[in-house]
Amino acid sequence: MSRVQTSSLTNLIELAKEPSSGRRRELLRQVTNIFMAHPEEISDTEMTLYDTVMSQLSADMETVVRAEIANTIASARAAPLGLLRRLASDDIEVAEQILTRSKALSESDLLHVVSTKGQDHMRAVSKREEVPESVSGVIVNRGDDTTLHTLLSNDGARLSRASNEQVVQRAQANPALHEVVVNRRDMPVDLMNDMYFVVETRLRERIMQENEKLDPAALELALSKGRNKVAMAYGSFPEDYEKIFAEVEALRRSARLTPQLLAKYMRDPNPTYFLVALSQMADLDFLTARHLVDKKEVDALAIACKAAGLDKALFLTYAMIMLANQENAMGKAAEYGKLYQDLPKETAERTIRFWRMRRAEGHAA
Repeated sequence: MSRVQTSSLTNLIELAKEPSSGRRRELLRQVTNIFMAHPEEISDTEMTLYDTVMSQLSADMETVVRAEIANTIASARAAPLGLLRRLASDDIEVAEQILTRSKALSESDLLHVVSTKGQDHMRAVSKREEVPESVSGVIVNRGDDTTLHTLLSNDGARLSRASNEQVVQRAQANPALHEVVVNRRDMPVDLMNDMYFVVETRLRERIMQENEKLDPAALELALSKGRNKVAMAYGSFPEDYEKIFAEVEALRRSARLTPQLLAKYMRDPNPTYFLVALSQMADLDFLTARHLVDKKEVDALAIACKAAGLDKALFLTYAMIMLANQENAMGKAAEYGKLYQDLPKETAERTIRFWRMRRAEGHAA
């Protein structure tokens, strides 16, 4: 920019003080257009002058005028920072384009907005092409579920491990967040598995697909990072648990705990025998086994039975018992039978390990 243009800007500072709002509005548009012609070529000194002129001209302007200016300068990679920060904290009609699009805002600027403004401003920041971890962390802490959904829907939002744990804890209590959490591409797989027992069937299938991709090294890494202390309440142990556990454990040690014995336990009037035997054979904790049986979680039972090495016929026998009072029980059993047949034993075993870790850490908490 030439000295003449710089001098003209200096003169505009005085013109910006005139009381006529109509004249100031016109001046603001003119200066904005001049600025936007080559914003990347403006020196620091000239940027300071632009900041002074545009800030004074926009002061006390109507919302629609401030919004127009915000929309114009939001695309500039370099912008008058004083003005930009004022607009970013303005009414959401003004701030939204700045918060959503401006590359000139720093991480510190974004942190200030999400720490001090309301849900509308946080949602606008959540839509940015990239949201830094630190900014996402504040949004997870302060945002309501609608804001959190907006953030999680954005693949450009980066979340720390701690933020992801907080997200999963909140999502377990809110079905509206289930899909967006399970579908997060960067959701740690152990935390995704924490969602298994609270989400619907199609999302469970998505979790199983991710488990199927895990190689042994990735599985060990995921398990080593498991720090989530949130576990669903599956109730307490029955009074006869220790006695029956000792009996079944003795059978296991002598290699007499077989699928045929498990089939016998299926029809025992005392369900503790079946649950202890299933948990022993699938390497699953007792309370999780009781939860999936009590809640008639047939697809989860399929995972446990596959991990235990049971054949399809035995699984279907118990599935039919669980589905006995449901409409179209035979049709549903056939669907679960196909699921069981297509489920790799290794994938079932990986999933069981996540369940076991989650249960153990819940007890530790």
